[in-house]
Amino acid sequence: MKPESQTMLLHTFLPYISKQRRLIITSFVVLLTASGLRLLEPWPLAFAIDIVMGDVKHNTLLNGFNTESLTQEDLLWLCAGGIIAVAALRAVAGYVSTIGMALAGSRVMSEIRRNLFVHLLRLPLAFHHRSRTGDLTMRLINDIGMMREVTVTAFMPMLSNIVIFAGMFGIMLYLDWKLTLLTLLPMPVLALTTLHSSRKIRDVSRTQRKREGNLAAKSSEFMTGIATIQAMSLEKAATEAFNGNDAQSLKQNVQSKRLAAGMERRVDLLIAATTAMVVFLGAKSVLSGLMSAGELLIFISYLKNAFRPVREFAKYSGRLSKATTAGERIAELLHTPVATSEQTGGKTLAESAQDIRFEAVSFGYRTDDGAASPPALQNISFLLPAGRSLAITGPSGAGKSTLSQLLLRLYEPCSGRIVIGGHDLREYDTSSLRKRIGYLPQESLLFGVSIRENIALGADGDVTEEAIIAAARLANAHDFITDLPNGYDTVVSERGMSLSGGQRQRIAIARTAIRRNAFLLLDEPGVGLDSKNEREVTDALMQLMRGKTSLIITHNLDFAARADHILLLDGGHIAEQGDHHSLLKQQGRYFELWNMQHG
Repeated sequence: MKPESQTMLLHTFLPYISKQRRLIITSFVVLLTASGLRLLEPWPLAFAIDIVMGDVKHNTLLNGFNTESLTQEDLLWLCAGGIIAVAALRAVAGYVSTIGMALAGSRVMSEIRRNLFVHLLRLPLAFHHRSRTGDLTMRLINDIGMMREVTVTAFMPMLSNIVIFAGMFGIMLYLDWKLTLLTLLPMPVLALTTLHSSRKIRDVSRTQRKREGNLAAKSSEFMTGIATIQAMSLEKAATEAFNGNDAQSLKQNVQSKRLAAGMERRVDLLIAATTAMVVFLGAKSVLSGLMSAGELLIFISYLKNAFRPVREFAKYSGRLSKATTAGERIAELLHTPVATSEQTGGKTLAESAQDIRFEAVSFGYRTDDGAASPPALQNISFLLPAGRSLAITGPSGAGKSTLSQLLLRLYEPCSGRIVIGGHDLREYDTSSLRKRIGYLPQESLLFGVSIRENIALGADGDVTEEAIIAAARLANAHDFITDLPNGYDTVVSERGMSLSGGQRQRIAIARTAIRRNAFLLLDEPGVGLDSKNEREVTDALMQLMRGKTSLIITHNLDFAARADHILLLDGGHIAEQGDHHSLLKQQGRYFELWNMQHG
């Protein structure tokens, strides 16, 4: 891993880990206890072998014990009890340390996931337009899940084995330092082989993770547009596109497994060669009386376990590499700066209606590579007096919806400024600003909860049943809601697809009405509705707009005609403005659009 990647990961995750330091330290102490007990595991068996073979005098580990008063059967009973006692104590310590580390890891990853979700919500629209929803979802769910799993299934065993490695080599040096030093000869080869292979595995894992992100993005796109795919018989094309991405991901996964398997086999061969050498030389030492058979058994047992950290690293290198890559992807998102519009000013927007002024506002979007696109708005100036309504209309692509995004500070003007109540928009706290504006978008978002909860989402604090029903009545939604099987308790399907377009829009109007905002921002509120639903939605909106400062973006000139003032945008400029009758008298562009809509 590159030093800058290590620094970024430490800088990102260390604050989260430090919050669980007590639990982690306690679990690590218990882990050390479990590792110490693991060092004792082969001793009772080794003692039993030396007792049976009558070779106790050559066992240097038993020299400090007086065994003459005990019979051979007593010693064997002690060895058998020792095996059970060591295994039971190690099982308890291992269980406690594993649960402790798993709990700490889950707490850390859950907090990271929560913070990442909040951070994603605050990232600018430009970022989300560049990013793919499926890939972001995969980072939020799968990448964090992988890091949590690897903490328990790979990191914990490796940490335990490293502790055991040090203890075992200490005892091996005590038993036979020459033989121990001989076993260290393959270590440089093992280290070089492991590092070289793990670097390749990490590179492949990083590529594979990107492929899986693309695959998740493709899946999300196809599932979101399933109605269009089926209606246009695009199933074959979608399947081919999905299979192509899946094949690439499969290829990377197989390559990662192949590299990990190859590394494991090389490590196994080196361990086998070292073990054979120790068995040969150790057996000669036993025959020469320099060590007992039990000590040789301990030595060989320790030797196999001492190499386990290297072998485990080879075994889990793929998972560790994927977890490292997942961590880099998460850290990359967390370090993505939020929108400049999230920089809060010190002022709170008043609840009372106030005027809105655009002063020579110009704006242009930027492409993914940062280059400026043609201006969407150029030198836009107008005044919307408090308590009045203004309709913005014009052909598609004229910049109408861009105005609403600038007013909500989802984007910042390239030049000029927007003023509310005599203060620049940037002087207000962004959260306060957005809470004061009742925004009704073209496609209303309903959540998979009850209709009552969907309406209440628009209000701050607790909402009474009477307030919910009053808002629904204002939106002409009460009658159709009560006709549903469960009334206001009816649970809406994902994105409200169990309701018609007009029903969804009227629930959204009720949600906006319950907030009692002094400002209203309506972005194509009646688009795609039939004449009956459009008339009901329009009547509900007119009730909602009474006495409020309202900015209406619409193609529907019948709705625009009800506003106090109309702006006609064309090509990012204000082409015409005035009330409905004065614009018809001009017989300009507005006159042409009116005649087109009315035959």
